[in-house]
Amino acid sequence: MATTTPATQASTMAVLAPAIGWLIPGAGHMIQKRWIRGLLLMISVVAMFVLGLLMQGRIYKPNGGDILDILGFIGDVGAGGMYIVCRALDLGHGVVAHATADYGTKFIIVSGLLNFISVADAYHIAIGKKP
Repeated sequence: MATTTPATQASTMAVLAPAIGWLIPGAGHMIQKRWIRGLLLMISVVAMFVLGLLMQGRIYKPNGGDILDILGFIGDVGAGGMYIVCRALDLGHGVVAHATADYGTKFIIVSGLLNFISVADAYHIAIGKKP
C-alpha cells in the first residue's frame, strides 16, 4: 500500500491547481480550500468575459499575423475553458466599428490576463510559497 508524503501531495497539487485553475477560473484555489478567494476570482473573471461578449467583443483566433492580434490571442487564451467553449460555438465576432465592441474586446482580453495571474497565485499557494 503506497502512502503519499506531504512532498508528493504538494507536487501533485502544484501541477493540478494551475491546470484546473486555467480551465475553470478560480477552481485552482477552490481545490486548495481557498473558497472565498476562488469564488471572488471566478466571479471576476467570468463576469468580465461575459460582459465582454455581451458588448459584442471580438475573440481572437490563433494566427501568425499582426503582433497585436497575437497578443490579443494570448490574452484570450488565458480565459481557459470559456475561450474553448466560445471558439467551439463560434462566438465573439465583434463589430469593431462600435465603441462598445472595442471595450468588450478589451474586457475579454483582461479577463484572460487576470486568470493567468490567478493561475500563478494558485501555483504559489500549492508549492507553499504563499500562505
